[in-house]
Amino acid sequence: MAPVREQLGDFANAMEQVPELAEILRNPQLDRRAKAAAIDAVAGDADQLVKNLLLLLVEKGRGGEVGEVANEFEQLAAREEGQLNVELTTAIELSEDEARQIVGQIERVSGRSVEAERKVDPNLIGGIVLQAGSLRVDASVRGRLERLTRDLVTRA
Repeated sequence: MAPVREQLGDFANAMEQVPELAEILRNPQLDRRAKAAAIDAVAGDADQLVKNLLLLLVEKGRGGEVGEVANEFEQLAAREEGQLNVELTTAIELSEDEARQIVGQIERVSGRSVEAERKVDPNLIGGIVLQAGSLRVDASVRGRLERLTRDLVTRA
């Protein structure tokens, strides 16, 4: 599964980096053979399973959705492997050591390996916001101020 996962992700990245490729696959006026040729040119050495998936998406008029399919496949594979994907947002850029410590704490609590996508949002003022799927933990200063404001308004 690892080569398929990697190759599908690589193709999705190629579509992001080369908008013309994405446009070819999205264009309903282009013949499927032209789209298949574009897929073969870009993913010629890929696993046959990956090429078949890409050709099927094109055949069904979904060639422009390769990125979404790759993201969903990545999430399913990560879940199968017991991996937890989180979005870690902080007010300032964390050092590698700080990020490693936070990820380590999440791994200990969740009992799963964690893959963290790091983002910086200066509007948080301080603290951290974790997003894992639909679960959101807001321990930011901005979040605390918003909760305090909401509580004060509700009591008044």
